[in-house]
Amino acid sequence: MQIIDEKAMIGLGSQLAKAIIPGVILYLDGDLGAGKTTLVRGFLRALGHEGAVKSPTFTVVEPYMLENDILENNLIYNYNELEGEAKVEHTNVFQSSISKNSISQNSIFQNNIAQKIYHFDLYRLNDPEELEYLGIRDYLDGQAIALIEWPEKGYGVLPRADITIKITHLSQGRKVELLSQSDIGAAIVAKLISNDSPVEE
Repeated sequence: MQIIDEKAMIGLGSQLAKAIIPGVILYLDGDLGAGKTTLVRGFLRALGHEGAVKSPTFTVVEPYMLENDILENNLIYNYNELEGEAKVEHTNVFQSSISKNSISQNSIFQNNIAQKIYHFDLYRLNDPEELEYLGIRDYLDGQAIALIEWPEKGYGVLPRADITIKITHLSQGRKVELLSQSDIGAAIVAKLISNDSPVEE
């Protein structure tokens, strides 16, 4: 998809927040100035955060404790119940192999509010092992949502992403790809499509 300006990037972050569930890990892949933090700003504002959102370049991680009906009411596909009805492959938002028609109402579940959201910026990390000293395992406890800029700096220590968001500079605007890397990630991408969000090719 092509994102033409900052407002559109914030809108994409907002739409992503409306499909997210607890425990999801998002990698944000893009050069300096690509719009990663802008997307995070839209994500957090959609979940009720009203303050400033700055990339934690020096602190490495910025925690947010939020309560929002969006997360409480999010529905996502339960892949334990699908039993192979829809095979999920690593794919982008336009190539998801999930058939919306193959997913029944019995294949979704409701989640509790996720209060913990962590925004990481690993740009200044010299060695992935520094994440161990940071206590990365305590942050990524299976309940918190994590948005991680410069994830390649944590290679070998970070857990695998559910979705990688790849942002590339264009002559006008940005190209954004959503690459699902887990069953849950693919389900979130499919939900974005099924909800008729502005995530379009």
